[in-house]
Amino acid sequence: MPASDFKDYYQILGVSKNATQEEIKQAYRKLARKYHPDINPGDQKAEERFKEINEANEVLSDPEKRQKYDAFGQYWQQAATSGATPRGRQGTRVDVGGVDFDQYGNFDDFINDLLGRFGGAARGGRTYTYRTYTGGDRDYSDFFENVATQAPAPDTEAAISLTFSEAFHGTQKRLQIDGETVTVRIPPGTKPGSRLRIKGKGRSSPFSQQRGDLYLIIEVLPHPFFQFADDNIACEIPIRPDEAVLGAEVKVPTPDGSVTMKIPAGVRSGQSLRLRGKGWTLPKGGRSDLIVKLQIVSPKDLSATERECYEKIRDSSTFDPRATLEEVKI
Repeated sequence: MPASDFKDYYQILGVSKNATQEEIKQAYRKLARKYHPDINPGDQKAEERFKEINEANEVLSDPEKRQKYDAFGQYWQQAATSGATPRGRQGTRVDVGGVDFDQYGNFDDFINDLLGRFGGAARGGRTYTYRTYTGGDRDYSDFFENVATQAPAPDTEAAISLTFSEAFHGTQKRLQIDGETVTVRIPPGTKPGSRLRIKGKGRSSPFSQQRGDLYLIIEVLPHPFFQFADDNIACEIPIRPDEAVLGAEVKVPTPDGSVTMKIPAGVRSGQSLRLRGKGWTLPKGGRSDLIVKLQIVSPKDLSATERECYEKIRDSSTFDPRATLEEVKI
């Protein structure tokens, strides 16, 4: 919330900043009755006043929200979102010297930038003094101490989406960063969650005006056939019942073409076989494995000959896959 939009909830309810919860409740009830739309039908000003009263009560009647509001002023919502907690007592406020808060993603980003939690020496070697406001009947220095510290430029994170093929083979992407076109090389074998560093393309520090680094977080779009399985990749192929019983040789797609895989006799549905060196590109060279899961698929439309053969197998088979179920008890 910009400073110009800041609302003094205490003033709206007509109570002091030291008001008890009971005093806030009484003030809210009195004003709510006075400006309720049912009491003032068609009165636009009364309706707006009623909304302000409810907004103020929602914050001040909640001890946690009130503490954030008292501590961070117009930035209390950002502080609540980030989980920031004031170290001082309720009522502490901070003067940040007119820094534009809108450039930060949340209140923690602002705190990190202000206190230099990114680590390392400041770029350019300049030193900044962060001052706090002390005055009136409250001491404001217990949240930000008066310190002189280095102000490193802040780093930035952004997500970039790649197709399965782009991530496997590697690619180049042209990005627009603050109006500047940057070409980024994506190495082969990049996996979801990988972080690529682009030096000097992050946010500018409001203090030193130096730019931090940009970290690209890799997202890989789903593939209709392949999935990631730790360092390997996996797929599922269908086989016929006779192939499962007798064994077979079948064609299996891999990232760089089909290969022939031997299926041993007597496999079960859901069993996995491994094709070594046919998986994902590894950062240090070589390939991981392709895990192939077998799915036995029964035919729905049988020819007369097929049906006759299956009936002969059924009538002559001595194999009972459910034999052990007779022993199952509760």
